[in-house]
Amino acid sequence: MNNSFAETLKSLRSKQNLSQQQLANKLFVDRSSIANWENGRRLPDAIIISRLAKCLGVDVSILLDATSAETTPPNVILVDDEDILLRGAMRILSNVIPNAAITGFTKVSEALAFAQNNPVSIAFLDIEIGMNSGMDLCRELLNIYPLTNVIFLTAYPDYALNAWETAASGFLVKPLQEADVRKQLSKLRNPVRFSSGSRTDE
Repeated sequence: MNNSFAETLKSLRSKQNLSQQQLANKLFVDRSSIANWENGRRLPDAIIISRLAKCLGVDVSILLDATSAETTPPNVILVDDEDILLRGAMRILSNVIPNAAITGFTKVSEALAFAQNNPVSIAFLDIEIGMNSGMDLCRELLNIYPLTNVIFLTAYPDYALNAWETAASGFLVKPLQEADVRKQLSKLRNPVRFSSGSRTDE
C-alpha cells in the first residue's frame, strides 16, 4: 500500500538497533502492528506517527513525508442525497482542497462501488442519505479501506453524539463553510498530504 513509509520505518528502526517487539513495547502496540506498517499493509494514524518520531529520534515530518510518496492525488468523496446541497458542498471542497480528486455521490451504492476500486482518503458523509444511514456507510467504507477519514455532515447538530460512536474523524453542520472545513481537515485521524504540498495534519 505504501512502500515508502514501510521502508523509512524499517530503516529508522534498524538504525536504532530496535527489534519490532522492542519498538512495539515503546509505542504500546502489538508487534503485528509494526510488522503491518513495515510490510506496507497499514499506516499508523497521526498520533502514533508522532510517537514513532519520538521513539526513533527523528522529526515527525520525515515520517509524514514518507506516508505521502504517491504522486496521484488523494481521493475525496462527498455523499449527500440532495443535489443542490451536494453541488454547493462540492464547490466548497474544491476551493479548500483543489489538488484532491473530489467525487460526489447521491447514492450509497455508487459511493461503495467507487470505494471498492479507489482508496478513499477522506469521505464527507451526510448522516441521513435518503433511506440509508451515513453511519452505516462509514462502517462499510472503513471495512474497505481502514485509513479513510470520515467527516459527517448534517443539518441537525443533535446527531453529533451518535456520530462519535463510529470511527469518524469529525463532524460538520451544513451548509458547509470553508473555514469549518479547513479546521476539520487539521484534525484527521489518518494523515493526508495533498499534491499542493499542504498537509492536513498541520
